[in-house]
This record gives sequence, structure tokens and C-alpha cells, in this order.
Amino acid sequence: MVTFAELHAQNHKITELSNVFLYLINDRAMCDTEVACDLFFEYATKVREHIDMVDKQLCGRLISHPDQAVKNTADRFLSGSAEIKRIFEAYLHKWCKKRAMIIKDHQAFVNETEDMFRLVLNRIQDETEQLYPLIRKVSGDAQVAA
Repeated sequence: MVTFAELHAQNHKITELSNVFLYLINDRAMCDTEVACDLFFEYATKVREHIDMVDKQLCGRLISHPDQAVKNTADRFLSGSAEIKRIFEAYLHKWCKKRAMIIKDHQAFVNETEDMFRLVLNRIQDETEQLYPLIRKVSGDAQVAA
């Protein structure tokens, strides 16, 4: 069982981690610290876990709904998830090796990180404004999402 409170807590944690990490990496010396690296990989794990849960538990349930508009919304979120995962994996491949960040061009890293994090934050906003209200409407439950 997944509650809306849990989803909002996950979204808050992802947002908090992204804000702190973006603040840290503006200072080049902070990019190579173990703390920044740990923070980044915690962020990456939280994003993956959240997207996987939304895909499987929420969208997976909506995709079989009889209403075509509901199915279309679920399909749109699933397609968006696939694209975010693809972009995120390319980003990780470029900037990380094993559990270490490899930053040769600091400004490019900051710019790409800001873009990547913005993509995730936009997804969170879309979930909050579109997906969660749809689930509440379809299920009639204001507490339990799946």
C-alpha cells in the first residue's frame, strides 16, 4: 500500500537533496568531496526508487482502467519515465564511474546537473498536479494511492 503522504515525503526528500547538491556543486572544490558524492548517489537512488514505484504501483494500476483518458494519462507518465531514465542513465554514464563523480569540466557538469534536476523536479510537479488528483478521483480515496 502506498499513501499520498508517502509520495509527498519522497518528493520532498528528492527536492531537498537536489537543492543541497546544486548548492554544493557551485563551489568546484565541493564537487570532489565524499559528502557531495554520497549526497548525489543518495539522490540518484531516491529518484530511481520513486519513479519505479510510480510506474509500477500507480501507473500500472491506471493503465488497465476502462476510461481511455485515464489510460492515456498513465501511458504519458510511463513514457515520460522511460525518457527520464534514459536521460538520467546517459548523464550518469558521462559524469560517474562506479560510485565516484568524474568532473573534468566543472561548468558543463553544473549546467547538465541543473538541467537533469529540473527535469526530475518538473516530473514531480506533474505528478502532484496531474497524476495524484487523477488517482484520487478514480479511486475515491484521498489517503491511499495504490
